[in-house]
Amino acid sequence: MNKLVLKLLAVVFVVFFGLWKLSSSVKFQLFGELIYQVDTEQKLVALTFDDGPTPHHTAGVLQLLDLYQVKATFFVTGSETQRYMTQAKQIVAAGHQLGNHSWSHQRMLFMSLDEINREIEGTDQQIRAAGYQGEILFRPPYGKKLVVLPWFLAKTHRTSITWDIAPETFDEDSEDPQTMAAQVLEQVRPGSIVLLHLMYKNRDASRAALPLIIKGLKQKGYKMVRVSDLLAAEKLAAVEH
Repeated sequence: MNKLVLKLLAVVFVVFFGLWKLSSSVKFQLFGELIYQVDTEQKLVALTFDDGPTPHHTAGVLQLLDLYQVKATFFVTGSETQRYMTQAKQIVAAGHQLGNHSWSHQRMLFMSLDEINREIEGTDQQIRAAGYQGEILFRPPYGKKLVVLPWFLAKTHRTSITWDIAPETFDEDSEDPQTMAAQVLEQVRPGSIVLLHLMYKNRDASRAALPLIIKGLKQKGYKMVRVSDLLAAEKLAAVEH
C-alpha cells in the first residue's frame, strides 16, 4: 500500500469521524435553531422525557409530577401517540408540553426529505389530535442530525431542543438512582434542560431517580417548568436588557 493510498484513507477517516462528531453534537447543527440550554438568571430548569407515551408508565409519571406540582415536557413519538392517544391526552390535560420526537424513532441521518417530512408532520398531527395547542418543538431521535434534517427544520421554522444534562448511562446493571440524581444536582444551572427516559419497563432506575431529582432541585431553589416556559423567560430577559 503506497503513501498516497494511506493519505487518502487517513483523509476519509478524518472526514467520517468529523461527520460522526457533528451528527452527535447536542450543541450545534448546520441549519436552523438548536437550543440545549437557556440563558437566564432565573433558577428555572426544564425536565424533559423522551419516547412514549405508554400505557404502563404514563399515569405514574403524571401522578408524581402532580404530587410535586411540577410541569415537564414530553417528547413523544407519533406512532406511540397514535396508539396510546388516551395517555397523550392525559399529558396535555395535566398541563404538560408535548414535543415531537419523530414518528418511528429511527436515526434520521440519512433519511430522504420526503421521509423526514412524513416522520415529523405525522407526529405533529398526532400531537394536535391529543389537544396540544402550543408551539411544537422537535428533538431528533438519539440526538442525531446531519444535513437534510436540519435543513428541513430550518425551512419549516422548527426549533431543535437537545439538553445539557443527561444522567442516564443505559446500562441497566450499573445505573443507580442516587447517582443519577446527584449528577443532575451537580451539573444544574439556571436554564438547564434535563433529559430522562421513563416510559419503558427497563427504565426503573430513571423513574426512581425522578423524585430524588425533583426534591433536590426544589431544595436548591429551582422551579421546574416546560421548555416553552424556559424559552419565554429567555425572551423576556432579552427584552428587559
